Amino acid sequence: MEESGVVERRVSGVEGMDEEVLAEFGYKQELRRDWGLVHNFGISFSIISVITGITTLFQYGLVTGGPGVMSVGWIVVSAFTMFVALGMAEIVSAIPTAGGPYYWSALLAPANHSAFASWITGWFNLLGQVAVTTGISFGCAGLISTTATVKSSYEPTAGKTIGIYAAVLISHGIVNTFGVHVLRYLNNTSILLHSVGVTSLAIAVLAKAPTHQSAKFVFATFSDGTGADGADGWSIRASPAYVAACGALMSQYTLTGFDASAHLSEETRKASWSAPIGVVSSVGFSSLFGFFVLMSFLFSIQDFDGTVGSEYAQPVLQIFIDIFGDDGAVVLMCLVMICVWHCGLFSMTSNSRMMFAFARDGGIPHFFHKVDDRFQSPVRTVWLAAFLSFCLALPSLGSSVAFAAATSIATIGLYISYGIPILIGLIYHKQFNARKGPFNLGVFSRGVAFVAVAWISFITVIFCLPTANPVTSQTLNYTVVAVGIIAIGSCGVWIISARKWFVGPQKEVQEAQLVRGEEPGALEEAEKVEKV
Repeated sequence: MEESGVVERRVSGVEGMDEEVLAEFGYKQELRRDWGLVHNFGISFSIISVITGITTLFQYGLVTGGPGVMSVGWIVVSAFTMFVALGMAEIVSAIPTAGGPYYWSALLAPANHSAFASWITGWFNLLGQVAVTTGISFGCAGLISTTATVKSSYEPTAGKTIGIYAAVLISHGIVNTFGVHVLRYLNNTSILLHSVGVTSLAIAVLAKAPTHQSAKFVFATFSDGTGADGADGWSIRASPAYVAACGALMSQYTLTGFDASAHLSEETRKASWSAPIGVVSSVGFSSLFGFFVLMSFLFSIQDFDGTVGSEYAQPVLQIFIDIFGDDGAVVLMCLVMICVWHCGLFSMTSNSRMMFAFARDGGIPHFFHKVDDRFQSPVRTVWLAAFLSFCLALPSLGSSVAFAAATSIATIGLYISYGIPILIGLIYHKQFNARKGPFNLGVFSRGVAFVAVAWISFITVIFCLPTANPVTSQTLNYTVVAVGIIAIGSCGVWIISARKWFVGPQKEVQEAQLVRGEEPGALEEAEKVEKV
């Protein structure tokens, strides 16, 4: 190769040869590595996309706790999510590979449990990745369908929305297939849209609103619209605390997807430093931007009952109409939809990289471990992601709460996959300390990990609970069904078959480090020798 193929760097601090680091984990460089810190931050920032989560779940928030739960809940959720981000950042700094959580679990777990930890984490991460893509792209389709009704005779139906959703997925698939070389530039565009564009939108809403709500309304108003067909809401059947906990979904769903910085680490320069900074900074900036956007919407509500009961069933659109009129509202919704489209695009990018890595390690058929020679893109996993995301949205044809369930599945699936490696690192902290990279929390590491795991455990339970009363086939929160299928199914397949053939990424790591992994505890012993 030419001189450009071998770049000499000092192996210290945040530097080092990325391909050499990747080789230490048993892999060769297959994906094009031309992303920098800004691009790595940008993809997680774009996938978090506060305008996407807030706009698509604003109705859910208004009826599940109301403005008080939405505003205070955002602050609480942002704080705990930062603990998760810090715990993840410390791990990705030590293990910067495209596999992300499932690979971290394999390396951090004892050798005799490595493959199982990797298997379970990988399947939960895959579920969460697919559900996030579903939630984002289906939300985009819903916004398109709803906005089309303004000043027109168009009548949206579940079937029409599914058709629009399919078109959105196809557009994402095409760009990820043929336009991989322009993803960096689209990423830059997305950063501008989600920062300058969304900030300008929020300022315009605040400045143009004829009247503003009081701080008491925004931070202390509780609303329970969880009762269906005249039934009592959950605040009466259970308690207001139950409704408030369920109402945190809007904030928590919005602040998901920051593992994208890890999944793109094999395409990022100086990944051991850039990827963890991408994780933490994307959550930090998104928390601040999101709070500003949320405040601008809540303070600018003109008529609470009219907004909740909007004929468009989209309260953000109603807020825009009340302030800017029909034409102005459509223009602003177009900006929102462009942001949501970019969010879905990069969600599929992250999703496809995770599946590519999982196929490389045998978690899904090896057929999907293929990089197209011409386009330098994992084309097969791009379209696998599109297909699975489409399938996950099909229940919306017969369920009124399907979208909220999809967002719950995304949140739980991803956060469980985040929590497993953090928990393993917490339990086996001595082994983890020996591996740590340049992003190191030091004495705060275990405390941060404990809070992160506790929070993930809490939301896993809460977001499986029913959010509408009474519980019927139409209002069932099928999150618990999807999560249960993955949990029971992956464990069942492991016991029956996978434990006999799935070795996970640990095999490659042990070969690269000349560690004999056949005997339980071999990897730990090798690490003790290295420390000495």
